[in-house]
Amino acid sequence: MIDHRSSIIDSSSLEARISHSADLLRAIAFAADKHRDQRRKDAEASPYVNHVIAVAELLARVGEITDQTVLVAAILHYTVEDTETTAQELADHFGTAVARIVAEVTDDKSLLKEERKRLQIEHARDASPQAKLVKLGDKIVNVVDVTNQPPPTWSVERRLEYLAWAERVIGGCRGTNAALERMFDEVVVRGREKI
Repeated sequence: MIDHRSSIIDSSSLEARISHSADLLRAIAFAADKHRDQRRKDAEASPYVNHVIAVAELLARVGEITDQTVLVAAILHYTVEDTETTAQELADHFGTAVARIVAEVTDDKSLLKEERKRLQIEHARDASPQAKLVKLGDKIVNVVDVTNQPPPTWSVERRLEYLAWAERVIGGCRGTNAALERMFDEVVVRGREKI
């Protein structure tokens, strides 16, 4: 006898996976368009969108994050800060939950750089668990980049200062995801050894 209930469950599970994949691809296309003229500060001037994709991939692979909202927010986490995208535009396209997470990790560019850095440390402690995950992924990818592909104008001192500052930011994210926190600690240690 065929159990039709299992095929219904499998069908709905497949539909959910397809929907999640489509949402991620839509977010990647949106971020690629918004960041199309931007480059990272490394010597190769790699496409900016590579960074946000790397953050989402890291969250899924290392952190085993399956929360679609977090993964989409990771892909979009710099759109408001570094492009003409508005929070309302994100909410309209991807929902208020995604827009809220992005808002939590967005720096106010009208402030001086040192103030923005101070506020990142302060805000990390009070951020939602979802925003802390995005922050963890972002800082891991940035530390790896500062270690292996730093901006050519950055001195050893500036690179080491970045690692120390990133540790202070991530100090406010502790207790969120053990695997990501372990990876962060490992890349900082390797970074200090290599730099």
